[in-house]
Amino acid sequence: MVKSENNSIRPITQITSKHWQLFLEADPSKKIVADYLKQADKFELVDGTNLLGEILLVETSPQTLEIVNLAVIKNRRNQGLGEQLLSFAQEYAQRKNYRFLEIGTGSTSFTQLYLYQKFGFRVTDVIHDFFVDNYDEPIIENKLVLKDMIRLKKELP
Repeated sequence: MVKSENNSIRPITQITSKHWQLFLEADPSKKIVADYLKQADKFELVDGTNLLGEILLVETSPQTLEIVNLAVIKNRRNQGLGEQLLSFAQEYAQRKNYRFLEIGTGSTSFTQLYLYQKFGFRVTDVIHDFFVDNYDEPIIENKLVLKDMIRLKKELP
């Protein structure tokens, strides 16, 4: 468990409807979320008993840990909680001897792209039409149709 001020990050022991709400804010496909939940290391950011955010981590290779889902509740965004979750993911990956931390996000996810690059992630790839090919319904974000996934990677110290 990692603590900062009154917040702590701890393993998710039971997935609730509040967790699902956050998972689906980060990724609107219940099927895709359910698939990676089976293999993810799952953590929640809480303030006492209040859920503030979550992060799901999946090993994609012996050297790489991927953040497959990260979300903070709406009324607590832009307060450093996303950075707290990213710091936790980096510390966790280092403790587990991973060399890289990866994340994918939408090409229209401007706030997330800024945060990840501010945190030291670098763009490594663009997967064209990822969201068109893998999601049943169009995703509209920042008044744009989301089509492409931006892949980012950070080499760990």
